[in-house]
Amino acid sequence: MTTPAQFEGAASGLALRSWVRLLRPSHWTKNLFVLAPLMFSGRALQPEAIVAAGLAFLGFCLAASAVYAFNDVRDCEADRHHPVKRYRPVAAGLISTPHAMLASSVLALSAILIAGSVTWETAAWIAAYLILNLGYSLGLKRVVILDVFAIASFFVIRLLAGAAAVEVHPSVWLLLCGGLLALYLGFAKRRHELSVLGDTSADHRSVLSHYSTPFLDQISGVLLSVTIVAYLMYSLTSDTAVRVGTEELSYGAPFVLYGVFRYLYLVHRRDLGSPTETVLADRWLLVTVGLWVAYNGWVLYRPH
Repeated sequence: MTTPAQFEGAASGLALRSWVRLLRPSHWTKNLFVLAPLMFSGRALQPEAIVAAGLAFLGFCLAASAVYAFNDVRDCEADRHHPVKRYRPVAAGLISTPHAMLASSVLALSAILIAGSVTWETAAWIAAYLILNLGYSLGLKRVVILDVFAIASFFVIRLLAGAAAVEVHPSVWLLLCGGLLALYLGFAKRRHELSVLGDTSADHRSVLSHYSTPFLDQISGVLLSVTIVAYLMYSLTSDTAVRVGTEELSYGAPFVLYGVFRYLYLVHRRDLGSPTETVLADRWLLVTVGLWVAYNGWVLYRPH
């Protein structure tokens, strides 16, 4: 027989799990883009720069969770008719709409305040991120092609905020590579959604009715090629070689090639779930990213 204490403990555990699902901490990995300027600026061994970048990263984690909570409230009616999304906390009635909106507001304000403790530019970029996400939720997500461009801009904003946090001028090449990579990942994700959902795809995401598999395959192929070329040009340019003191950054290209090809393989598999969750569970891709980070760290910070 369940005692009142056991029942209360089970209810508390369910409530905690519901809040975790609402805030989606597993998606915070996207905010690692914020740390890229720290690494490539050569300041990753400076304590004050590490703290500043860490606070910017935390700010974006809170901002992202604020966006997720807001979107779950806005989409709760539609989510209740979705075979998977109906189990989201707000749609399932596990978290009330007022509580979710309060959490979203508190998280958004906290994100801006934390970023503001670093630099005002960092706070401005987080505010821009929140405003653009609002625009995406209210309409951009239903505009073909612009929907993915909006998503890609979120990653570019992360790079700009990371550069502002460590007070370095953002490299045009870094922004270009990051933006192109984000576009590639975004269109590849749309391809995965279209493939998995099939004829019912438009019922779950209306913009998918404007996409086709051949078009997404073609545009993903173009973006894949351009992203790789941009990365090679960045790593081989004379400015980079002078700043780093070597051209060895380009030798990390095999990690980039394998990583993007592995991601493409994963999004083409119909038996897998969300690309974000799949990527985090794929040990080959995680090892590749780890090796790429380790190699670049060695090239940038070893004694020359």
